[in-house]
Amino acid sequence: MTMNLRSSNKILAQAAIILFFFWVVALILLTRPLLNSPQSEVSSDVLQRLSKAVSELESLKVRNQELQWILTNFSHEAQSGKIKEGVVERLRSTLEDKIRTPINFDGLEKKSSGPSKEYEVRRRAIYRGIQEIWYFVQQELVKLKTKGHDQSAPEIANLIQEIMNSGKEHEIILLNDLQELSNMEGHDAWRSTESHALSDLVQRRLHFLQNPVDCSKARKLICNLNKSCGYGCQIHHAAYCFITAYATKRTLILNSKKWRYHRGGWEKVFLPLSDTCTDPSGLDRSNWPGTNETQVIELPIVDMLSPRPPFLPLAIPRDLSERMIRLHGDPQVWWIGQFMKYLLRYQPETQKMLDQAKEKMKFESPVVGVHVRRTDKVGTEAAFHSIDEYMLYVADFFDKLEMREKVKVRRVYLASDDPSVLPEAKKKYPEYEFLGDVSIAKGAAVATRYTDSSLRGILVDIHMLAHSDHLVCTFSSQVCRLAYEIMQTLHPDASSKFKSLDDIYYYGGQGPHQQVAMYSHKAHRSGEISIEVGDVLGIAGNHWDGYSKGMNERTKQSGLYPSFKAVDKYNIIDFPLYSEVAVAA
Repeated sequence: MTMNLRSSNKILAQAAIILFFFWVVALILLTRPLLNSPQSEVSSDVLQRLSKAVSELESLKVRNQELQWILTNFSHEAQSGKIKEGVVERLRSTLEDKIRTPINFDGLEKKSSGPSKEYEVRRRAIYRGIQEIWYFVQQELVKLKTKGHDQSAPEIANLIQEIMNSGKEHEIILLNDLQELSNMEGHDAWRSTESHALSDLVQRRLHFLQNPVDCSKARKLICNLNKSCGYGCQIHHAAYCFITAYATKRTLILNSKKWRYHRGGWEKVFLPLSDTCTDPSGLDRSNWPGTNETQVIELPIVDMLSPRPPFLPLAIPRDLSERMIRLHGDPQVWWIGQFMKYLLRYQPETQKMLDQAKEKMKFESPVVGVHVRRTDKVGTEAAFHSIDEYMLYVADFFDKLEMREKVKVRRVYLASDDPSVLPEAKKKYPEYEFLGDVSIAKGAAVATRYTDSSLRGILVDIHMLAHSDHLVCTFSSQVCRLAYEIMQTLHPDASSKFKSLDDIYYYGGQGPHQQVAMYSHKAHRSGEISIEVGDVLGIAGNHWDGYSKGMNERTKQSGLYPSFKAVDKYNIIDFPLYSEVAVAA
């Protein structure tokens, strides 16, 4: 907003100068002949010139009034925050039409430098802070409500429920106001431009890495797509290999022969990772870590990686870190998403299949993607969550959306490996339109997981989940995290477009996830730990009740601490600079 006002003030000043310039030029042209003529000639000629001068001045007066009207309206538009892209060009053309003279507003249409990194970080922190305080208040009220029932005091429970309903409405309005304020700042165009520019730079670096001039001399990293796990896990294995290849500046050779999800290999589903280099041979070969001179190095699964390098997720590259932190609420996920963007480029046949599935089910915005993971996860890696728990957050999304626009259909794309979930949801929530396919859920069962139809099903599910406007799932699921990573490549910043019912985001085999305390806290409840400003905290998870669990690395105490009092401590590492790839102007 401030930059818009400054730009409008510059325009007003330049327009005023232009107006004054025309007045001065007109007066000089009209009076100069009078001053230079002999007195004998100043008679009827003088009267004619004076008459003409008066006429010209009257004309200039009219144009002046028109110009003032234009500038006044433009000024009001600027001050109301309605300045839009191209408005300077519109003003210029309007002025030229009125005064019949070309105008050049030098320097007024330079690209906006955008908001500062500190501003963007603080803006996102406020958004998360509002969410965290509501998590806390809501959970405390639920505890009180439960006590009210225990004491046979239903009026207390009813009162608490009214407070919860009102509090939820307050949260929705606050977050909506914050979003509206963000839209009014005029930085959305910068965010979109910067997102495309930064992503384009990373994609060009990956293309450079994967397409060496001479494959026979290129240093290579071999990744075997043979990890015994599900689809999401295998894609994350390939991405870990790709990140390692980028960090060591080696061309990735993905060995996917007899891939359990498609016997024809990776290239039957996705585009090849290289156009010029797919030959895994070389002068010498070694298992990880090898040496810098070793031409071909074979990489194990991340669980067996030794020694462990510093560049594993959640590390981000130093040379891009400032831009990433400024642009994105979770730059660690944005970075991983860029590797997914390159890896998961569909073959035309795959893309056609996804487009047809989208058209057939009439998948369109607004839509919330819900992933309900059951079968082999429940009781081992994750707890059971009923469909009602997911739908609470689906309703929350649509309630917030209806603060800004009319929602004709509350649409949900529901993916699950349990065939009973979709019929249950349709029966219990008839006011929603559910998209999905029970046959996909049947194919996701453990017994049929590695068939062609199952692969098509998981591709459709992840594609639709990632293209939803909001994601409700459990981050304990690889499919959920994969959809969230892909989602980051579709928006300037999709870091807040999710609700996980269990874990915070993590990457299998990642390095330590740390936070740093921004405010001190004195433990006053059982299970809490004390923290001081600057303490480094190893976070284990967010309980979504206002508290996170972790260990204070200074005191070595483990326990709960208020989530809003700490922020992520980014692991910024020196990656190759890829100076061969030019940074776009």
